[in-house]
Amino acid sequence: MTDARTTKNGLDGKVAFVTGGAQGIGAAISAALAEAGATVVIGDLDEERAGRTAGEVAAAAGGKAGAVAVDVTDPVSVAAAARATLDRHGRVDVLVNNAGISNDQPTFEHDDATWDRTIAVNLSGAFFAAREFGRHMRERGGAIVNISSIAALVAGSPERHVAYDVSKAGIIALTRTLGVEWAPLGIRVNAVAPGYTDTEILRAVGSANPEVLDTWLSQVPQRRLIDPAEIARVVTYLASDGASAITGQLIVADGGYSASA
Repeated sequence: MTDARTTKNGLDGKVAFVTGGAQGIGAAISAALAEAGATVVIGDLDEERAGRTAGEVAAAAGGKAGAVAVDVTDPVSVAAAARATLDRHGRVDVLVNNAGISNDQPTFEHDDATWDRTIAVNLSGAFFAAREFGRHMRERGGAIVNISSIAALVAGSPERHVAYDVSKAGIIALTRTLGVEWAPLGIRVNAVAPGYTDTEILRAVGSANPEVLDTWLSQVPQRRLIDPAEIARVVTYLASDGASAITGQLIVADGGYSASA
C-alpha cells in the first residue's frame, strides 16, 4: 500500500490544528491528518480526553500529536491556543473547525440559552478560530476546513434542531466568503457536510430511539451510516496540496441523502 506521506496529497511536515478533535468525527480527522504526515494539535474543551486521543493518534500513526485546551466561544482562549501551537511547532498550516454541539428541540419550545450556546460554539467558534489562525497563515498560506452538516441543506426529520441547522448553514456562508476574501493570500477555505455519521452521540440517540435510527437509515440511499473515517478522508484531501485549486466550496458526504431529499 502506498504511504500517504509520499503522495502528492500528503501533509508531511505540516502542522494541523483540529477543534473538537477529542472524539467522534474530530478524532477520526486527527488520525487521518497524522497518517498523512501532519503534526496534529487537538484543541478541545475536554483537555484530558484530548490528551488521550492525541496519544492514541501518535501511537497509531507513528507521528506527532498533542493537545491543548480551548474554548472556541472565547476569542481569548482561541488566541492562546494558536499561540501555544506556534510556540511549540513554529507554524500552523491547517485548521479544521470541527467543534460543535447539537440539540433536539421543537422551535416553539426552543429556549434562548440553547440557541445562544449552539450559535456560539458552531458558528462563532469557527469564525474566531478561522480569524485567529488565518492571521498566522497570511505569510505562507494554509488550508482551513470547516465542518458543516446536511442539516444546513435539508430540514431533518423526525429530529428538530433549528439552532443547529442555522449554525451549520452559516458555516457554508462563512466558508464561501473567506474562501474568496483570502484566496489572494494563499489561504484556501472549504467545508464538508457530513450525513448521518456513526458516532457515539448518534448511536446513543439510536439506542434510546431505535425508530428514529431506522427512519434516518431509510432516508439514506446507501442505507447505512457514514463512517467517521470517510469524512476524515475528505477533510484530509481538502487540507492537502492535492486540492490546491479548490476554495470556497462545500463537499457533501452523506450517502446520497441530500441528493434524494
